[in-house]
Amino acid sequence: MSANSLDPAVAARLKRDPDGLVPAIAQQYDTGEVLMLGWMDDEALHRTLTTGRATYWSRSRQEYWVKGDTSGHVQHVKSVALDCDADTVLVKVDQVGAACHTGDRTCFDAGELRLDAS
Repeated sequence: MSANSLDPAVAARLKRDPDGLVPAIAQQYDTGEVLMLGWMDDEALHRTLTTGRATYWSRSRQEYWVKGDTSGHVQHVKSVALDCDADTVLVKVDQVGAACHTGDRTCFDAGELRLDAS
């Protein structure tokens, strides 16, 4: 394994989309608050695991970004886990400041959708 590659045992488990990505849910480690969803490929996951800073792949800019490098709203990684299907990553973080690019604490505060179930 090279210094810049994901552990082969982890890489073998991941189920990626056709672009080689998996969704990564960021959650506040101590409260359980869901903060945001980003995307990771093998390199972003490797960087996250080895630096302790959440690193994502930007689908729009086609580049890696480390949460907080521009805004100062850093995500200090506390743990990383795969879901049962190994197609989603849960990144438990200590969020400094806002998680959302809008400046809000979480990306999931735009209003709940109405349930029509009877």
